[in-house]
Amino acid sequence: MTLQANDSWTVAGQTFSSRLIVGTGKYKDFAENASALEASGAEIVTVAVRRVNVSDPNAPMLTDFIDPKKVTYLPNTAGCFTGEEAIRTLRLAREAGGWELVKLEVLGEAKTLYPDMHETLRATETLAKEGFKPMVYCVDDPIAAKRLEDAGAVAIMPLGAPIGSGLGIQNRVTIRLIVEGANVPVLVDAGVGTASDAAIAMELGCDGVLMNTAIAEAKQPVQMARAMKLAVEAGRAAYLAGRMGRRKYADPSSPLAGLI
Repeated sequence: MTLQANDSWTVAGQTFSSRLIVGTGKYKDFAENASALEASGAEIVTVAVRRVNVSDPNAPMLTDFIDPKKVTYLPNTAGCFTGEEAIRTLRLAREAGGWELVKLEVLGEAKTLYPDMHETLRATETLAKEGFKPMVYCVDDPIAAKRLEDAGAVAIMPLGAPIGSGLGIQNRVTIRLIVEGANVPVLVDAGVGTASDAAIAMELGCDGVLMNTAIAEAKQPVQMARAMKLAVEAGRAAYLAGRMGRRKYADPSSPLAGLI
């Protein structure tokens, strides 16, 4: 219990206790979003700059329900299909709220919402040069992940499965390889559907998990948020404990020698 309580993580000089990051889309309203956030224990929320109102006082504002002084806002570039769009969006976010820790995603096409890695890499380089601290959504490719880190990404965020699919982590091998090769935090981003998916991500050694649809589209979002909190904690504890080795055949729990 003591180890778990002190098991914080750091990204771009900021330290957090919760390893769960949640989104702010698809909820029925901002109030439900705020309740789910509280149940999740998350300290970071992603905000789609092009979709969520954080600056127009004449319309319902997310900031009225989730206090940016208490919770770290992570502006993201959801809906951007070119590097230029993404860079412009984050420049606007910095002007509106002073945010420099941001989440970059540059999508390749609308059907799969897979990242365009060429555009993503170019945008990462530009943002880093401009003083941004980009946490970057990417394919589950260890080589691409290393190139993003070299370009200035402060965190690598490989997809577990397509955004909003709820399919869970489809390739544990590559996620593990990204974790082993990274010198910055690695967080699974996209594809989580239920608590066991989050636990698997943490058991692979990831520093955290980001999710939105898995909570927002649950039949009871607040209850699912609580489940995700526990799953992330359990998966992290299991990773730190070190799982038993896998065997091809059975091995008795009690010794066979000296049986009566």
